[in-house]
Amino acid sequence: MIQQFETIQKASKDNVDAALKAFGATSKGVQTIAVEATDYAKKSFEAGTATLEKLAGVKTFDKALEIQADYVKTAFEGAVAQATKMGELYASLAKDAYKPFEGIVAKATPAAK
Repeated sequence: MIQQFETIQKASKDNVDAALKAFGATSKGVQTIAVEATDYAKKSFEAGTATLEKLAGVKTFDKALEIQADYVKTAFEGAVAQATKMGELYASLAKDAYKPFEGIVAKATPAAK
């Protein structure tokens, strides 16, 4: 009876430790994602403002179209790169948050069979 209690107590402690590690990894990952999103928004805003300033000084319609086309191309490429980077950050977050539970799952899988 005492041995069973100690086994349950150890399993509970392991679960709490894993949950705390997962919470720490999740917190760090979310913070990284927030910083990255903020940096991208700031860069995007600055690029848009710079483009508007360029357009304000344009004297020909052709030059305005050229500036706008360059901006759209650059903005699209930046958005695609940012989406890729954010996808990688979310995947990393999921892996890091799951990592503390790998040992527990591995122990529980043979017991369930």
